[in-house]
Amino acid sequence: MITQSELPKKTLTDYSDSPAESERDQISQNIEAVLEFYAREDQKISSSQRIMERISRFVGRPVFLGIILLFVTFWILTNVALRQFGISEFDPEPYFWLQGIVGLGALLTATVVLAKQNRFAKLEEQRAHLDLKVNLLTEQKTAKLIDLLEELRRDLPNVRDRHDPEAAALQKSMNPELVLAALDERSESAGQMKPADKINEDEGSNE
Repeated sequence: MITQSELPKKTLTDYSDSPAESERDQISQNIEAVLEFYAREDQKISSSQRIMERISRFVGRPVFLGIILLFVTFWILTNVALRQFGISEFDPEPYFWLQGIVGLGALLTATVVLAKQNRFAKLEEQRAHLDLKVNLLTEQKTAKLIDLLEELRRDLPNVRDRHDPEAAALQKSMNPELVLAALDERSESAGQMKPADKINEDEGSNE
């Protein structure tokens, strides 16, 4: 009979390191999956979207605000200086051309920022779906563990068998469709209650 001391040292080391190695492998797989997800999403970005996001990054810096203030100040001071020297101003007060340029810049800036926010909103929606799937999977695993513990408790002879209604309820996994239906019903009922509350407020104010 071969004892444990007669086993090769490599085999004993493999047995002792296998849980840690499996845990590291699982962590690395999760990290790789997340990185692959972001890499796929990055490949979907078009060239025009990349240009707009670069512009939005520049617009979001304090330097851009300083450039705008310098531009407006230079525009106004130039017109004032021309008027002082008796030269016709290219944009007299109230500076209609300046207002148009600033308004157009604000419109373009808002469009660029909204385009970037829309892409981030899609990413957040995908993350929310992933979180929902993970939560549902965790809930199913928890229900299965409770089921196994209850079965073990019933099989053990030295443990008194008793009926636990809370454990029996937790053994049943949640149905996502029922949860979504309940949320829809609550949102609809809340939407119907708001006009009624508003009507009551209006009646109270009239009185």
